[in-house]
Amino acid sequence: MATQPNILAISPAPLLQIRDLTVEYAADSGRPLTPVLHKVGLDIWAGETVGILGESGAGKSTLASTILGLLPAESKATGSILFQRRGLPSQDLLRVDEARWRTIRGAKIAMIFQEPGLCLNPVMRVGDQIAEVIRAHIPQTREQRKQECEAMLDEVGFLDVERIYRAYPHQLSGGELHRLAIAQALVCRPELVIADEPTRALDVTAQGEILNVLRKTQRTVGSALIFITHNPALLAGFADRVVIMYGGRVVEEGPVAQVFRRPLHPYTKGLLQLFPSAPNAEFVHGRLPVIPGSFTDKDHRTSGCVFEPRCSARTAICRGEAPAEEMRDDRRVSCFHHGN
Repeated sequence: MATQPNILAISPAPLLQIRDLTVEYAADSGRPLTPVLHKVGLDIWAGETVGILGESGAGKSTLASTILGLLPAESKATGSILFQRRGLPSQDLLRVDEARWRTIRGAKIAMIFQEPGLCLNPVMRVGDQIAEVIRAHIPQTREQRKQECEAMLDEVGFLDVERIYRAYPHQLSGGELHRLAIAQALVCRPELVIADEPTRALDVTAQGEILNVLRKTQRTVGSALIFITHNPALLAGFADRVVIMYGGRVVEEGPVAQVFRRPLHPYTKGLLQLFPSAPNAEFVHGRLPVIPGSFTDKDHRTSGCVFEPRCSARTAICRGEAPAEEMRDDRRVSCFHHGN
């Protein structure tokens, strides 16, 4: 795993420690399970922001669902996810029952979804919906819950707090709904927040505004943040570390500035070329760059490098042998030809 960030050097252990996490989904009857995550290892430290970067199908959302205990019943997860709650012994989230999850989900670990409007009750005032999160976890009076909600709405930048509190979801704009989602996730002061593509439906200006709100509120609350995205440009200047995922595996990890300035894995290099606003983006004869090929289910079961079919730097060893993870100070990479 990557080394602990210097700014968090007083922390005795990671807030979240993921080891050898493998997740498989059931396919049709009689067929073998389909692997989605393969021996994922990751540390999340208190208060830091970690970006999870990769294309669709990389396993990012499955990782989030596993951490939150929201995998479908027909799935199988092995490995461990140790959650170190303040003042309490660590517990393995893969072995927590649903009764215990109700005390964790929303209170200690919260989620911000891609489409916040779809996660809200259309016939219930939004302030009451935030208050329900508090009521589920913290013993307070109705008036205390209202005051907590209004304070959080103010924290995420709403100027007319009373109007927002009394509004129904359909009366709010897309940007307002995204601010509301941040308020709902952070109102119980969770130790970990997972944001799954929370700005995907917004234009560039609105994306920047929501990122600023999220960063400011996260720092005020003190939560760690896992920010899932397919766009590296959103992580520059926002996240502390970036974790690159491909085919359900972590292929590279390190401080954002270092990874974006000098990517080691060919897949990371390809991703950075895909976005005009990303660091190191380049264009050839006015054409947008692409990563040739696509990921397929059979690639999950390869004995070699999972990225080999699409890699321009592949050699014979890449087809028959999976690369071991290599550590370089506070960076790690899985590639036989990293840095070339």
